[in-house]
Amino acid sequence: MVAAILTVLVVLIAAMVALAGASVRVLREYERAVVFRLGRVIDKKGPGLVLLVPAVDRMVRISLRTVTLNVPPQDVITRDNVPVRVDAVVYFRVVDPDSAVVQVENFNKATSQIAQTTLRSVLGKVDLDSLLTEREELNEELQKIIDDQTEPWGIKVTTVEIKDVGVPQAMQKAMARQAEAERERRAKVINAEGEFQAAARLSEAADVISQNPTTIQLRYLQTLSEIGINQNSTIVFPIDLVQPLLNAVKPPEEHAQSQLPKGNGTAGPLVDSTRQGEVADR
Repeated sequence: MVAAILTVLVVLIAAMVALAGASVRVLREYERAVVFRLGRVIDKKGPGLVLLVPAVDRMVRISLRTVTLNVPPQDVITRDNVPVRVDAVVYFRVVDPDSAVVQVENFNKATSQIAQTTLRSVLGKVDLDSLLTEREELNEELQKIIDDQTEPWGIKVTTVEIKDVGVPQAMQKAMARQAEAERERRAKVINAEGEFQAAARLSEAADVISQNPTTIQLRYLQTLSEIGINQNSTIVFPIDLVQPLLNAVKPPEEHAQSQLPKGNGTAGPLVDSTRQGEVADR
């Protein structure tokens, strides 16, 4: 009799423990519970302790944390008929747990499929250059389109980032040649601009120098001194270029005497000529 009573007590205690385990749930801070009572949504609960009616209530646990979804690589043909392979990453979170459970069967899978189809659709409308250089604008457009489509499911897409763009090997070589040609073009333009500016400055310098002939001689001598830095150089002074500078630095008497014509009948030169004749006779 005592054994039968103990058995009944053990069974009752086990049933109470099982009943308590089925009716009590503990939710973390980032979790919410969507409770169905006889198939109907009654409320979302959490965080903390949640009490359920056994055999009547059913709970679906939803996380409100941001989910990182890697979009599988997609084969895309751009507007200029270049095949590329693009992969991206999508960041989203649940903002309405009721809609995420009721409106869609599996919001993770649905969001992934929407991201893949949108990626192919949007990137197929742009050319390769835009795909490589305008990623920020494309990311914003992808984020807006995916977010609009997932909004009825209680999903908020916060960010979409294009991770990598795979370009065929032949196209990479063509792009390298194009970049090299562009750099050569810029170098030629810069060189031509430099020559144009140098020619303009030389023209201005020539106008200034032409106002004073002595300046030309000084500039010529400065150039010769720069050439003469090398000891193996031989410098030739043309007399017609140096003579105006020498005349400019002579005393007035010598300059006036140098201007007299030869054979003017002065005594000095006649005596010298006679003496030179006598020396020659000897």
